[in-house]
Amino acid sequence: MKSLSTRILGLVMGVAVVAAVGAAASRNAQALLPPLPNTVQQWNKIAEDTVVGSGAFQGEGEVYMSYTSLAVYDAVVAIRGGYEPYGPAISAPTEASLDCAVVEAAYRTLRHYFSTFPALVASLDGYYSEALSPSNLNGCTGDAGKGTSVGFAAANSIIALRTGDGRMTPVGTTSPFETKTPGPGVWRLTPPQFLAPQTPWLGSVQPFLLKRPGQFRPEPPIPLSSREWVRQFNEVKAYGGATSTVRTSDQTATARFYTANVIRQFNLAARDLATARSLDELKTARLVAMVNAVSADALMSVLNAKYRFLFWRPVTAIDPTSVTADGFGPVPGFNDGNPATIEEPGWRPLITTPNHPEYPAAHGTNTSAMAEVFSEFLGTDDIDLDIHGFDAAGFAGNLDAVHHFDTAEQLREEVINARLWGGIHYRRSSEAGVHLGLKVAHYGLKHAFKPVH
Repeated sequence: MKSLSTRILGLVMGVAVVAAVGAAASRNAQALLPPLPNTVQQWNKIAEDTVVGSGAFQGEGEVYMSYTSLAVYDAVVAIRGGYEPYGPAISAPTEASLDCAVVEAAYRTLRHYFSTFPALVASLDGYYSEALSPSNLNGCTGDAGKGTSVGFAAANSIIALRTGDGRMTPVGTTSPFETKTPGPGVWRLTPPQFLAPQTPWLGSVQPFLLKRPGQFRPEPPIPLSSREWVRQFNEVKAYGGATSTVRTSDQTATARFYTANVIRQFNLAARDLATARSLDELKTARLVAMVNAVSADALMSVLNAKYRFLFWRPVTAIDPTSVTADGFGPVPGFNDGNPATIEEPGWRPLITTPNHPEYPAAHGTNTSAMAEVFSEFLGTDDIDLDIHGFDAAGFAGNLDAVHHFDTAEQLREEVINARLWGGIHYRRSSEAGVHLGLKVAHYGLKHAFKPVH
C-alpha cells in the first residue's frame, strides 16, 4: 500500500486529459444530488448507482466500490487526519475544502473506470456540475479549490496502486479455470439458464487488505459417503424446494430478503448508520471504505475457494436430470453414490441458483464479513442495526423489507438459514462462509483504517 510514486505521476498526466474533457462536458449536464446529510454519503450513493448501473456482478462491483471509497477516504484523511491512509500519504493545505476533495476523488475515480459507459459518464458529469454549482460548493475556487487538488491526487493514487491488480474487463466477463474430472460432487452449470461461470478471475485479484488470494481457504466440503452429507442433503431438499411443504411463509420471505444486491444492501446500511449516529465526514468515509474493501476481499476469497473446490449445487445433487450438455460432464449428471439419499427428478430450488460453484457460500461469507465490520467500527457485537432487503411483494430489485439485528451473531445466523431455505446452499457451506468472512474482516481491519495516536 506504499510508494509507486512514478506510476502515480504517469497516471496523473493521463487522467488530467480525461479531467479536462469531463469538466467541459459536465457544464452541459443536469443532475440532482442525492439528498443525504454529507458529501461522503452523497458520493457513496452516486458510486453505488454507477457500479450497479454498469451491470457488474456483485463481487466485481465491490472492487469498483472499493476503488472509489478508498480514494475518498484517503482524501478526507489527508485533510482531517486521525487515521492512517490506505495509500501513500497526501499533503493537504490547511485551507483545502473537504467537500471539494470528496467530490473530486469520487468523480475522478468513477469516471476513470467507467469511461466506456456513455450514459454513466453523462450522469457523473451532471452530478459533478451540480456539486460545483454556486448553490452547493461555489465551484471549488480560491482557497477551497485546494481541496480539489487533494481529491485529484487521491483518485490518481488509488488508480496507480490498483493498476495490474488482476481485474478483468469488460464488466461481467468470465474466464478459464482449472476443472475437475466429472463425477459425483463436481459442479455443473445449473438451470434454468445454464449461464457461463461467473467471474472465476475474481478469486485471483490482488486483495485490498489481505496479503494474497486464498489466504484463508476453508476445509474441504464433507464427503458424500458421510452421515453428515445425508443430513445436509435431506435438509435442503425438504426446506429449499420451490414447492416445499415444510418451509414457513416467514422462512420463504427471509430467503427472498437475501436476494438483494449486496452492494446496495450494505452501502445503504453504512449510510443509515452514519445518519443515525450523526457521523461526520471522516468517520463516514472510514466506515464506507471499511465496508467496501472488506466486502471485496471477502468475495474474492470466497470465489477463490469456490473455483478450487468446485462443489455441486443442491439442484445438481438432488436432480441429476437437471444437467444439460454444459461441457463439464455427461448428461444426465451423477448420483451421489450414497444409498441413504434419494434423488428427486424435477426438484428445483426456491431461489434461482447463482452461476458459480457452491462451496463455501458467498452470501454467508460477505454477510459475516459485514457483521464484523459493523462490530469493529462500533466497538461492540451489539450492533443494533437495520438491514434492508428484497420484499417479494414489491418491484424488482427493491430494498423495501427491513430486518433488525440486535447482535452480529443474529445477522450471521439468519443468512445461514436464508440460503438453506432458498435451496441454493447446504447448511455447512454457509457456516463455512460465515467463518471465512469473519477471518477476512478481522484480519483486514487489524491492518488498515487504524487510528493515528
